[in-house]
Amino acid sequence: SCVSPLVTTVCEVLGERKTSLLGALLVGAGFLISTLATSIPFLWVSMGLLTGLGFCLLYQTAAVMIVKYFRKYLALANAIGRSGMGLSVVLTPLVQFLIEMYSWQGFLLIYGGIMLNLVPSSLLLRPVHKKKTRDIGPKSEGQMVVLSMFREAFKGSLDKTCTRELNILDPPNQECAKSDNLQQSNNLVSIIYKFSGMPQKNTCVDAYKNDNQTGDQICIRSNEGKSRVQSFIQKQCHLVVSHLKNPFFLIFTWSFLFSQLAYFIPTFHLAARAKTLGIDPMDTAYIILVAGIVETVSLLVSGWIASQKWTKTYHYHKTYLILCGLTNLLCPLATTFPLLMSYSVIFAIFSGGYLALLLPVLVDLVGAARFHSALGLASFISGFGVIVGPPIAGWLYDYTQTYACSFILASICFLVSSISFFLEPLAQKWRHES
Repeated sequence: SCVSPLVTTVCEVLGERKTSLLGALLVGAGFLISTLATSIPFLWVSMGLLTGLGFCLLYQTAAVMIVKYFRKYLALANAIGRSGMGLSVVLTPLVQFLIEMYSWQGFLLIYGGIMLNLVPSSLLLRPVHKKKTRDIGPKSEGQMVVLSMFREAFKGSLDKTCTRELNILDPPNQECAKSDNLQQSNNLVSIIYKFSGMPQKNTCVDAYKNDNQTGDQICIRSNEGKSRVQSFIQKQCHLVVSHLKNPFFLIFTWSFLFSQLAYFIPTFHLAARAKTLGIDPMDTAYIILVAGIVETVSLLVSGWIASQKWTKTYHYHKTYLILCGLTNLLCPLATTFPLLMSYSVIFAIFSGGYLALLLPVLVDLVGAARFHSALGLASFISGFGVIVGPPIAGWLYDYTQTYACSFILASICFLVSSISFFLEPLAQKWRHES
C-alpha cells in the first residue's frame, strides 16, 4: 500500500496491461528467487519487496480496469474480483501438505510457477475502447473542438494530408500548414491554448521559407526548455494537492485509514487469542476456514445489494463499519470454541460487506476520471494503518497479557472510521455553495 503512488505513476506511463504483466513477473520471480534464500534479510527482499511490489501492481491495475469496464454493476464486479482473497484460506491445508511433502523451498518453487499464470491473465487486459482506424485523428473531445476551430480559421487553406494528421494538442510533434497570414495563426494558437483547457505552455509560431517548397509554413511546437519529465512531475504534484483539498477524498481516506488499521488486528491475532483460550489448533484452523468462506459469500451478496442502487453506496459501507466495530467490542466475551466461531462468522459477514464497497464508494465520491490517482494516494495513506495496527495490538497484549484490549482497539478504529461518512452531506452542501 505504501508504494501505491509509485504504482499509479508506473501504470500511467506503461498502461494497465504492461503494469499488470510487470507485477506478475515480479511476483513469480520473488517466489522463485526465495528458494535460494539463506537468511531472513534475503527473504525480506525476495518475499517482501519483490512479491509485495508485484502484488501491489496487480491489485491496483485490476482495480482500475474494473472501474473502467463496469459502471452499473461496479460493486458486484469488484466483489467478484476480491472474492479470491477469502477463498485463499481454503488453500491452507494444501500449503501445509506441500511444505511437508517438498519442504518450504519446493513449496515456493511450485507456488512461484502457479503465480506465473498471472502473465497470460495480464495479457487479457484489453483497452476498454479500441478505435480501429488508420487515420491519426483527435484523441479527445477537446482536440476535436480545437481542430475544428483551426480548420475554420484557415477555411480550406490546409493541405489535405496536414488536415488529416494535424494534432494540435500534441506540442512535441511539429505539424505544418500553409497560410498567408501569420498574425492570424499566432492569435489563433493563443486562443486555442487559452480555451482548450490544456496546461499553459509557451508556444512559438515560426515562419520560414523552404527552398524546396512554396509558401510560408507555420510550425507549432512546445517550449523545448520544459521537459516532459518536469511536466509529468508537476502534473502529479497538482493531482496530490487537488485530492488533499477535496473533502470527499478526505472523507474516504479517513475511513480507509482506520478501517485498514482495525481489519488486520483480528486477522492476525484471532489464532493467538484462540491459543490463549486453550482451543485446539485444528479447531482454530476450522474457525479461520469457515470465516474465509463466509467472508467470500458476504462479498458477493454485498456487491449485488449495492448494485441494485436502493440507496447510496456509502450508506451500506458506513453501516458495515459500525457493525464491525460492535462485533469486535463483544469479542472479549467469546471465551469458548462455539462463541469464538460465532464471533468469527459475524465479523466475516460485516467485514466482507464493507470490503466489497471500497472501490464503488471511492468512485462515487471522487469520480471515475480521478479514481486512479485517488486510489493510489488513499492506499498510500492507509498503508500506515496496515503497518502499525497489528504491532500496536501485540504491544497491548504484552502490556496487559490479554487480547481483549487488542480487539477493543479494533472496535474503536472501526467506529472511528465510520464517522467521516456522516460528514458527506456537509461536503455536498459545500460543493453546491462553491
